Amino acid sequence: MSEYGAPVPLVELVRGELREGTHHGSVVVLDPDGNVRHALGDVSGPMYPRSANKPAQAVGMVRAGLELAEEADLAMAAASHNGETEHVLRVREMLHRHDLTEDALQCPTDWPLLDGERDRRAAEGFGRQRITMNCSGKHAAMLATCVQRGWALEDYLDPKHPLQLELHDTVAELAGEPVATFSVDGCGAPLFAVSLTGLARTFHTMVTAAPGTPQRRVAEAMRSHPWFVAGTEREDTLLMRAVPGLLSKSGVEGVLALALPDGHAVAVKIADGSARARLPVAVAALRSLGVDGEGLAELAESPLLGGGRPTGAVRALEGLFD
Repeated sequence: MSEYGAPVPLVELVRGELREGTHHGSVVVLDPDGNVRHALGDVSGPMYPRSANKPAQAVGMVRAGLELAEEADLAMAAASHNGETEHVLRVREMLHRHDLTEDALQCPTDWPLLDGERDRRAAEGFGRQRITMNCSGKHAAMLATCVQRGWALEDYLDPKHPLQLELHDTVAELAGEPVATFSVDGCGAPLFAVSLTGLARTFHTMVTAAPGTPQRRVAEAMRSHPWFVAGTEREDTLLMRAVPGLLSKSGVEGVLALALPDGHAVAVKIADGSARARLPVAVAALRSLGVDGEGLAELAESPLLGGGRPTGAVRALEGLFD
């Protein structure tokens, strides 16, 4: 396992009988004991997991003292939600229970991720809002943590804020390695860099932790409420519904991390940031571990469209994990 290996071909793009090209990337698969089973590409150099860090951040909030009314709220703390009606209502309730309004959120304004929801809200006269931004659940949970700990609210995104220091340390501990560097995520929160192996180790640790621990509580909340983690027709929701006990969280720039109940874990990073390539790789990795089924088969290929109709597919290269 080289420290900075180059990304390798992971998927092919096939339209009709023509192979149009490939997507390169990196992927690591861990055994239940946490050791590396497969490693392709750069799995040891630092990378930004983006929203795949949210489960670890949610663990850090629970460790810091966060208590929420329902486990579904904890799933929302780790979510990149669609901005559907029930997502928005739950975030609003999280804020109201702590005497906060949407004005306290410091994530940027945005449209809902789901096209139909965006169109509906636009037709009703709504514009971009902070609460419909996909990270609003995480921000609401951050604010709730600060209220419960008596920490300042106005600078809760400052890397030196007690909350963010706690989240930094939790990300490092779960990854089993120091945070290599940090930047600012799209939602304005600090973004911590770890290796792809560290990301897989995080998910391994969460599903194998003892019941009742913060790690296991977040994992159980996400697995019990997969729709609140993402939403209609989204990868994480579809994967967790297709594979009982699976923990899944994606991130932009082609990142996806998974863990099975027995501790097997997978982390994928597509080099060009393509979202369409990560799911076929993740499904191929799960199949290499003996996981299959009708629901998973439907996710094995991402469609290529022509004229609004499927004309090809993005699929994992054969023998990727042989």
